[in-house]
Amino acid sequence: MPTVRANGLDIGYDVHGAGPPLVMLHGATSSGREDFAAQVPLVSKAFQIFLPDARGHATTRWDVADGWSYETLVEDVAAFADALGLTTFHLLGFSMGAMTALQFAVRWPERLRTLIVAGITTQREPRLSVARRLMDPEWIDRNEPWRAAILSRRHDAVQGVDAWRQLLPVIARDIAVQPLLEPRDLRRIELPAMVAVGDRDVFVPVDHAWGLSRQLPDARLLVAPDCPHEIVAKRPALFNEACTEFYRATEAIARDRSVAPRGTNDQPTDTEGGSL
Repeated sequence: MPTVRANGLDIGYDVHGAGPPLVMLHGATSSGREDFAAQVPLVSKAFQIFLPDARGHATTRWDVADGWSYETLVEDVAAFADALGLTTFHLLGFSMGAMTALQFAVRWPERLRTLIVAGITTQREPRLSVARRLMDPEWIDRNEPWRAAILSRRHDAVQGVDAWRQLLPVIARDIAVQPLLEPRDLRRIELPAMVAVGDRDVFVPVDHAWGLSRQLPDARLLVAPDCPHEIVAKRPALFNEACTEFYRATEAIARDRSVAPRGTNDQPTDTEGGSL
């Protein structure tokens, strides 16, 4: 797995395919290669996809005792894109990665060609209450010991043995204090977007996803039936089909947005919007 130095980190990432750049941001406690395993074979046929691991996760070494915030995750994405020369790009995020993607889009909408967010709400509840329970290491040991084994396999080699036990509570605590995005913030995201949610997502009620899609200036909504939080993994065929239609329908707009933002000296690495 390659690494790139960005924002003081050696960010580990996977890269697949060729074409317009698409950065895909994984969920809390996971990794890019695991969350998007069902998307990579299809999406890499039309895009060059980048799957960075967030700080403290999998291959991106970080001691959470040195601090943790969503703001830093957003800055990591910007630095990652800069280090790879991605002036403009498509962005897709799931769960924690979706919140990072939304906040990136609010700060730098001119850098994005399209945006897809899955499994996220801009409201604090029920996201906080669910995270406090599911990210409690003692609760995991009692109720889901199999999950503890997965977390160790995923993170121990680079982060250190049982480092995930410090990571999870820090993520939950940050949800309690992070500033909430307001409608005026979301209206800054003037680019093609899609919001996806499972109808049984314990973190994100369907009406929250609907509200988010209504507040984005140009958004579509996908509600996956009989689906929990992990929509990208649990309903991959439906999610992939929706992404395919989204990228086809927005190809012309994405192509227009592929030019470098005003005031930069960088040139785009391609001129296509991307379509499957």
